[in-house]
Formats: sequence, C-alpha cells, structure tokens
Amino acid sequence: MTLPTTHVSFPAGAVTGESTVLAVHPLDGGRYAVVTGATPFHPLDHTWPDQPADLGTLTVDGVELAVVDCLTGAVGPDGGPEGGQVLVGADIPVRRGDEEWSWLVLHVLAADPGDIVGRTAALAVDAGRRGALSASHSGCHLLALALNEALAPRWRKDPGRTDAFGHPDFDSLAMASSVMDTEASTDTYRLGKSLRKKGFTAEATEEFPALADALPELTEAVNRRLAGWVAADAQVRVDVPGPELTARREWHCELPEGAARIFCGGTHLHHLGELAELRTELRLSEDGSELVAVTRPKRA
Repeated sequence: MTLPTTHVSFPAGAVTGESTVLAVHPLDGGRYAVVTGATPFHPLDHTWPDQPADLGTLTVDGVELAVVDCLTGAVGPDGGPEGGQVLVGADIPVRRGDEEWSWLVLHVLAADPGDIVGRTAALAVDAGRRGALSASHSGCHLLALALNEALAPRWRKDPGRTDAFGHPDFDSLAMASSVMDTEASTDTYRLGKSLRKKGFTAEATEEFPALADALPELTEAVNRRLAGWVAADAQVRVDVPGPELTARREWHCELPEGAARIFCGGTHLHHLGELAELRTELRLSEDGSELVAVTRPKRA
C-alpha cells in the first residue's frame, strides 16, 4: 500500500478543512484510524509527546463522526519488512521524517465508519481545546527563555549551547520532560552530574545563594519577564518549509529583546495579547535533583 505523507494546516492555526479519505485502518481495541490527504488536526508526536492530540469531528455525507484521538502513523517502503503496513506511535522503527516512509495523521474513531474511502470529509478541530493547548505551548517556550535568562549567572563556563538571546540554554540542556494540557505546561529539569559537568551550579557561591534559597527571587524574576512580554503583545508565528507532517517547523516570537526562535512541532497563539496573564511556579525536589516549572496562561 502506498499512501502520501499527510499535509497539515495546523501550523498556521487552521481548525477546519476538507479532504478526501484515502484509507481506513483497524486499530487495537475496536477503534479505527481514518487517513485523509490533508488535515487541520495536530496528532500526538510519537517521538516527543509534549502536546496532546487534537480532538473534534470528521463529517462524511452528512454523518458526523467523533475523532476521539489523533495519532502519528507511518507506512514503510514497499518490499521492506514493514512495507505496506500502517504502524502507529512507538511501533514505528525508524526516525521521524525518514524519507523512504510515508508519515500519516491518523484520525481515531471509536467504531467502524463503514465504506468512506474516496469520499470527501469535512474535518473540524475542537477550537476551544486547541486554543487552550496553544496558549500552554506558547507559554512553555516563553518560560524557557525567561528561565534561561534568570539562571544565566549560575553557569561557570560556556555549556556550548545558547538560546536565541545568547543565554546558556538551561531549558534544552536540563530538560527531562515537557507536558502541556489545557491548563498549564509542566517542564521537569534534571539537575544531575551531567549538567554540573557542563558548568551549571545549584550550590551557594560568593555570588549567589543556593538554588533552593534563591527560588523565590528566581520565580519573581521569571514572572516579571513573562508579564513584560505579554504586555508587549508580541507577534507569534510558526515557520514551515512545506506542508508535510514531517516538515521541520520553527516557532518565532517577535519579543522586545529581538526575534526568538525555537524548533517546535506544536500549535501556538498568533500574538501574546491573546493572554491576560502568564505566570510560572518553580519547585525544587527535596533532594535538589529536579526543578519543576508549572506555567499557567490566563487567556484574555
């Protein structure tokens, strides 16, 4: 079976669209996956599942079908060990974007939709839920930049990686996990030997107190920076080199300090004025091995 890589419109913020149904595949648990040529739905990324899948509806010939999940699928080249098989999520054995494979958005239905292949489907994403997830995802990136700035003095040497503003990129160097939901983003950072070897210090020095003691001041500094960026109503966009699901997309935000850029496959706000407030809470584990940032956007 040969299916083309799905074209996606969610990077530009689309929540509706129409496309031809190319295939229907049974999944475990009695569910079915509908593949269309193009879609506004954002699927769960199987390699970095930080943003949950879009939900919504798929309507064919006036019959509305609930999309209860949205996953990433892939089909290997004909003649290979998985040639013609639609593999889902963790079962995909190759790196995301492998050019010999087709990469698919799988719209998951709770039951068999019947013979709909070749029909036109109207696709509609739950716009309210998408908006909340986009706010959390944009807030997550802003938190990363503000935290990098606040922690910059704690680096004893150049770690070899900086963010868009030239600060040591604590966010990417220490990241253990990042998860968004409709209320907040939760970022967990590992403060272990590897990070210390790169030059980061959480201990007290002549210049600053231990990270645990400095946490209230750091939190205030980060929230002050976030508040300034929200007030500036900076423009946000996602740059894409092409419409394919696997295109390497980049988040851009025109902040007062300059243009910020972070590679990202998720969805985002169009401008920060869509938020009334953005605040984070920083927590350090009892043994000091993990820093957790819970960042909550309040939509205007």
